[in-house]
Amino acid sequence: MNELDAAGVYDLRLRESYAECKRLNALHGKTYYLATLLLPKSKRPFVHALYGFARYADEIVDDLASTLTPQEKAEVLSKWSSGVLAGLQNGTSEDPVGRALVDTAKRFKIPHQHFIDFLHSMEMDLTVTQYQSYDDLLEYVYGSAAVIGLEMVPVLGYSDDAAFESAKKLGIAFQLANFIRDVGEDLERGRIYLPLDELARFGVTRELLEKRVLTPEIIEALKFQIARVRQLQLEAAPGIAMLDKTSRPCIEAASELYCGIVDEVEAIGYDIFNKRAKTSTLRRLRVASTAYVRAIVARIR
Repeated sequence: MNELDAAGVYDLRLRESYAECKRLNALHGKTYYLATLLLPKSKRPFVHALYGFARYADEIVDDLASTLTPQEKAEVLSKWSSGVLAGLQNGTSEDPVGRALVDTAKRFKIPHQHFIDFLHSMEMDLTVTQYQSYDDLLEYVYGSAAVIGLEMVPVLGYSDDAAFESAKKLGIAFQLANFIRDVGEDLERGRIYLPLDELARFGVTRELLEKRVLTPEIIEALKFQIARVRQLQLEAAPGIAMLDKTSRPCIEAASELYCGIVDEVEAIGYDIFNKRAKTSTLRRLRVASTAYVRAIVARIR
């Protein structure tokens, strides 16, 4: 049985929308996509829908409209966002990605505010280029990452409401790991996500980062940020046990692989300007194979 049949998705146009979301997930979210394959087939399409929505909005901001001015990008994002949000309100959508999102939100009673908050963060990316403090950054990270964890919990299944707080923390950890790895790439887009006041504690300024030369000060600043990722991952761990047993291997694997980005930053000597920290194929295979066995056992039980 294929995923859409297992999920009870039979409408042809809806199947096309879920297939498009899956394509976006497979193309742009290799780690997420690998982890999604550990879920029962009946859950996968809905995870693809949530990711497809997030990825498409992100592409408008950073990729699809790369030749447009910030104002033109804002107009494209606003028009698309308005259509998707209207679809959520009306219970139907003509958008190729929005159609699956609306169906998923209805099935699992996901609060529409999560999608509003996500799109707010995408709008911030068009105008905000730096964050003075961690509290300032959290406004962005809540919408760009934490709400995705909150959206996922109803799809994954849970036994305790505390799972939502853990999902929020894990989502933030994933995003912060990204920021640490992508300092150089974000600079090319004119952005710095690491809080300026925290960088300043170690003698790091925006001007120093823009020189793209690794210094002892930058290394210490990165170590500080890495410690936060690991602390959030640790605090989120108990919530994984509150998820449906068939969903736990997926989230355990995602946690190890995505938070594991900071291990790879350490492995390249923190040289985020000249190297891209990537999880090795060997590690991916080790994590995936272990999680696959756990997933099969969970389904049998």
